[in-house]
Amino acid sequence: MRIVTGGVLHETSTFASGQTVVRDFETGIGFARGRELFEKFRGANFCVGGFIDGADKHGFQLIPLLWAFAFPSAVIERASYDTLKNEFLDGLRRELANGVDGVLLDLHGAMVVEGIDDGDGDFMASVREVVGPNIPIIVTTDLHANHALLRVASANAIIGYDTYPHIDMAERGREAADLIVRAIRGEVRPTSALRQLPLFWSAACQVTAHPPIDEAFRLIHEVERRPGILSATLSTGFPWADIPQMGASVIVVADGDRSLAQHTADEIGDWIWSRREQWFKQPLSVREAIILGQQDGRFPVMLADMSDNTGGGAAGDSTEVLRTFVELDLPNALVLYMVDPDVSTQAHAAGVGARMRVEVGGKSDPVQGPPVPLEVEVVALSDGCFRYDGPMYAGVNGELGASAWLRHRGVNIVVVSVRMQPLDQAFARSLGIDCSKMKYISAKSAVHFRSGFEQLGGPIYNIDARAIHSHNFAALRYRRRRPMWPLDLVSAAADHRSA
Repeated sequence: MRIVTGGVLHETSTFASGQTVVRDFETGIGFARGRELFEKFRGANFCVGGFIDGADKHGFQLIPLLWAFAFPSAVIERASYDTLKNEFLDGLRRELANGVDGVLLDLHGAMVVEGIDDGDGDFMASVREVVGPNIPIIVTTDLHANHALLRVASANAIIGYDTYPHIDMAERGREAADLIVRAIRGEVRPTSALRQLPLFWSAACQVTAHPPIDEAFRLIHEVERRPGILSATLSTGFPWADIPQMGASVIVVADGDRSLAQHTADEIGDWIWSRREQWFKQPLSVREAIILGQQDGRFPVMLADMSDNTGGGAAGDSTEVLRTFVELDLPNALVLYMVDPDVSTQAHAAGVGARMRVEVGGKSDPVQGPPVPLEVEVVALSDGCFRYDGPMYAGVNGELGASAWLRHRGVNIVVVSVRMQPLDQAFARSLGIDCSKMKYISAKSAVHFRSGFEQLGGPIYNIDARAIHSHNFAALRYRRRRPMWPLDLVSAAADHRSA
């Protein structure tokens, strides 16, 4: 049994400036060609790590072509996308000559390409065109996918993550591997249906271990135990993509029965839509969150600076939180991470122990706020290389470029050169920072940081500080999105049905 694998992964913000090109994939988590994929992901918490586990379990030959991942950023340049896609398709054509029994694709689900709104759908459709109608294609996608009809028409099954933070990626990869083996053996015939839902789903309401969304995933898992149902996926969508298919969705995979798949997807969709007020919550201001945390009395108080979440494509250099920490003269406060290569370069030139005047952040876009002038001490320096200890990216090497731990009175700032959200405490520890000793921590992340920081035990507040990815969706300059709840009146009876 020979199964081809790979993918091009990108979460695209149409509100971010510039374009994403091939070199951004090379400097993200990066490329893995051929057997490099085994070296990079065996035992790692990624879907392809789960594919590898599945190959070991079932004894099939896993044939890796190209896996390319760029950190979330702006729309992908068309020529760069074509280069990556064509490399994958050329490899697929070569393997077809030797016989291919199935295709396992690892994609994100929120990829936008110059001239192509549904980049993931285009990729799936291109693979289907090459392999023909009979070879099964199983795809894993992120919880924040913006699913569209082209995808369910092209792939036999789409399996999305069940957790946020995403700690189940390898598990979903193993699920996909199990399903494709059953399909190849003729034991099942995966058939998919989609239900789109036009609603904005607040990040604070997406933490899958907590209410309210835990109830939705209990329904998903109950559905998956029903006769004839092979898989059910709930996607909350990625709202910073100004495209018509942006929004939440449900995909159900049934065994050869499309009517059952559609009926079940609609059942789940109606259940979610009828509870739509549960999925939206207005975020707090920076000062409101600090006051609430002080009243709570448990430390560290954690602020999720989600509007500058580099994991969603933001620049990572917004300054409202840092400015507020400084103005309030907070003790034992920490900002993770401020993306500012200029300041990091200055810190490395000055050396550990030096004091210097710097202007921190606010260099990418006026929306991010002005730079903060500070006199800082250089406490520690790093080349930015470390190893995640998870659980989210456990076992994967991270590279944040030239980095520094700076301190201004009681405010500590980790300055990095490469955009990345703090997924765990590993990099802070590599600089000598003990996060458990801090009273206030701000992470440029929406939810993923919880996988490595929630254990600290303090209260966590999602804030909407000034930045390019504001969660005040009414303030974003959408031009192409469809009507979305709660900003627009949307008919519960008809407008939210798509399939």
